[in-house]
Amino acid sequence: MQTQTPSFTQFQGQDLVRVGGQDDYLLLAPQAGARLVRWVHRGEDILFWPDQADWSQPARVRGGNPLLFPFIARHFVDGVPGAWRDAGGTVRALPSHGFARDLPFALTRYEAGSHIAMTLQASDATRAGYPFEFAFEAGYRLLEDGLEATLRTRNTGTRPLPSPPSLPYYAGHHFYFALAHQARGAATLEMPPAQRMRQRADGALDILGPGRACYRLDDPGLQDTFHVLREPHAAPRACILAMPPNPAAPHGRRLAIELDVPASPAAAPWFAVTTWSEHAGSDFYCVEPWLGLPNAIHHGTGLRWLAPGQEETAVCRLRILA
Repeated sequence: MQTQTPSFTQFQGQDLVRVGGQDDYLLLAPQAGARLVRWVHRGEDILFWPDQADWSQPARVRGGNPLLFPFIARHFVDGVPGAWRDAGGTVRALPSHGFARDLPFALTRYEAGSHIAMTLQASDATRAGYPFEFAFEAGYRLLEDGLEATLRTRNTGTRPLPSPPSLPYYAGHHFYFALAHQARGAATLEMPPAQRMRQRADGALDILGPGRACYRLDDPGLQDTFHVLREPHAAPRACILAMPPNPAAPHGRRLAIELDVPASPAAAPWFAVTTWSEHAGSDFYCVEPWLGLPNAIHHGTGLRWLAPGQEETAVCRLRILA
């Protein structure tokens, strides 16, 4: 239930919902995939957003935090990307990272100073590629030292036909952290224990061996790599991104991504953390908590199922340490 009238701010010609105060706030676009566009903490942008974003195709914009649902990244049928095969053998088209970032969400909860929740429900626009009934909610809450991000997925189906009773899914975040490309060599990422994997050109997985405890962000071993977390029930687990002073963070910054924050008895553990940037000259680096792996509907690694009426919640907290 929406509790307050939302506050809107004009940004790049768009009406975005604003959460927060003067120097600590969020700007979000429920109408464009519930994209978190800006997160400003003590006057500094934590996330990257391009100056000339193409709002006619917001899903293609490199920036903010796109939401990945129902499946993450690329899927393959007979070696061809862009589709998946269901249990009955039907091949269904599905874009990379799913459809959530392309569709409008409903604003379902709002507290001007601290909190927002936005929900996508099954519709004619989703059923051809994903024949399941669902409610997918993204929530953000400002903290004194950071931000809490929540993904909640519910199977709202009640009948076994025409859809199977259980819903397959694996959702995720795609945080674009602002970092001038010249500073990558001096920036580091500390990781919890993990097994490194990558996706092959046919959608299968390559196992690359154990991850390291710390990387420099110019390390090619980080690029487009899945860090499958070894201890799914250990606590606490966190990634720590440390940046030197640079144009994106004039005083430098240390940011912790705390995983598996207890939220409810139905909490879903984060399965992997993916690291990626578009190219060496990009002024961002992505650190992405995921609930599964690409193509899991076929190979099963990280695939999650929800029975009718079942709900799962995945929470992470992004804390500014310095």
